[in-house]
Amino acid sequence: MHARSEELQNALEIPVPDDPSLVLDGCRRLLGPNVYCDQRGAVGDGLMPGFAPAKVLDLWQTYLRALIDSLGWRADIVTRSFEGGASLFLAARADRLMTAAYVIEAAWYFAACDLLGRTAIAFERMAADIAAIAQKEANPTLVHLLEQAQGRGIDQLLDDDAVTLGHGMGGQTFDTADLPANPDWSALHDIPLALVTGTNGKTTTTRLIAAMGQRAGKVSGLSSTDFVRVGDDILDHGDYSGPAGARRLLRDPRLELGVLEVARGGILRRGLPVTRARAAVVTNVAADHLGQYGINTVRDMTETKLAVRRGLAPGGWLILNAQDATIREAAHGLGEKPVWFALDPMRDEIRAARAAGQPCGWLQDEVLILSDGVDEIALIAATDVPLTMGGVARYNIENALAAALAGRALGLPDAAIRDTLASFRSDAKSNPGRANEFSVNGARVFVDFAHNPHSIAAVTSALAALPAKRRLVLLMHAGDRSDDEIRALVEGAFALRPDRVVIAENPKYLRGRQPGVIPALMRATAISLGCAADQVLLCETPVDGAKRIIGLLQPGDLALLLVHADRQAVFDLLNAAAE
Repeated sequence: MHARSEELQNALEIPVPDDPSLVLDGCRRLLGPNVYCDQRGAVGDGLMPGFAPAKVLDLWQTYLRALIDSLGWRADIVTRSFEGGASLFLAARADRLMTAAYVIEAAWYFAACDLLGRTAIAFERMAADIAAIAQKEANPTLVHLLEQAQGRGIDQLLDDDAVTLGHGMGGQTFDTADLPANPDWSALHDIPLALVTGTNGKTTTTRLIAAMGQRAGKVSGLSSTDFVRVGDDILDHGDYSGPAGARRLLRDPRLELGVLEVARGGILRRGLPVTRARAAVVTNVAADHLGQYGINTVRDMTETKLAVRRGLAPGGWLILNAQDATIREAAHGLGEKPVWFALDPMRDEIRAARAAGQPCGWLQDEVLILSDGVDEIALIAATDVPLTMGGVARYNIENALAAALAGRALGLPDAAIRDTLASFRSDAKSNPGRANEFSVNGARVFVDFAHNPHSIAAVTSALAALPAKRRLVLLMHAGDRSDDEIRALVEGAFALRPDRVVIAENPKYLRGRQPGVIPALMRATAISLGCAADQVLLCETPVDGAKRIIGLLQPGDLALLLVHADRQAVFDLLNAAAE
């Protein structure tokens, strides 16, 4: 972090009252389009268990307006209420984001002091301190540069200390403290870019789209929950499904086509990193990671995921799953014309799109069909797509349809899309952690990273359709889930109808739980679902659990290892034991 950024972040300490009845749950800067609007800005989340949220929000806004009036700003304000609290968003240009966060916090401070009966700092003094910060943060050259880029149809990526105009091979990065007045605009341009979000399936879909680009002869790259990769070069491993991953990818000058996996956390913490993508995919939405940033319901989460539409360039495709009821309901209120995909060709959205000449994709007689609004083509049989396990993995048929439509939005030829679907395998190299199959002692072993009831049920339902003499499952989970959620995870695994259950402690992910608590809860749930007590085995680590499963395997068995930690060590064990 540059000294100037650090100075601004530490420029003012606002003594927000410490009271459990009225809690400011953080302020953050949103560097791009977001849940609230298509502008940059700052947002604060307030928890108000001791007060009527409407009263607090009204007072919070009153002080906010007084502060921005004192600065001479004209800015949009967006509010959002949720159970027990509210969020307040203040739109701000790129050289006012830090100041905007201070304004939101200061407005909360004054409102909280009023409500709690505490004496506040003089308003004029606070306003003067914030005005001084605004003066330090001001960067008219940056604002002018961004306006110029926007007018020329060139995307911008921001962080605390740098700005990138364009993407990949068409991009250039400048230090915000040393900006050119007039860069070589002829050298700057965007590249084909797709965004992918959803509760489940987003990593597989991201990898598929990137592989389609590679098949079409492009230097294709992706950022994801596992790594950032350009071509065959992995730049770094880790969770890069937020703006940092996007910047890491899109600032690589080799890149000709990019695919960004966009997670809920990144959208809520920092907003979308780009504004000119050609495709934005929402695979599905389910109850997962609820209860943060005021996102407490599946409908809230759906609206969060649908924010990716604000990262599209004019004419970009918003690609949505018509099988998902919450997506259908939320999308119909957007005023957009999504590009729908579905397993059911009779879904109203598919029928309407075909009748209106809108692009869409669907499954008919077990064949993936694509329409550009005029012509319809039979792309590939579902059974010829290895990811579908012969057609039983219905969720991967959805992912294949979504990826195929995104490939078209990126301008890729159907031949590259088809060839990718026919050759892309869910192995530990191409799609690590997603139903990776191994053959051990005549048994089929699958390793999957599924970690919520929705994804686990999808995987186990597919595997349950495969023949097996016995079925075994390895379970584990992190401690930051409720008891009910953990029980639901076990219930989802039981769609496999397991004969033997191995439960492993997850020592790296206890997250506040005492050792042994989660395995005990899982074991009790498995027994309540009909598994005999002597068929439920406990192990101390994921690797120990995998060893136990391997030792039990017999020819004709099928095993599912739901592994959330030590995945590579488990892969190494299975490779060593594989035939």
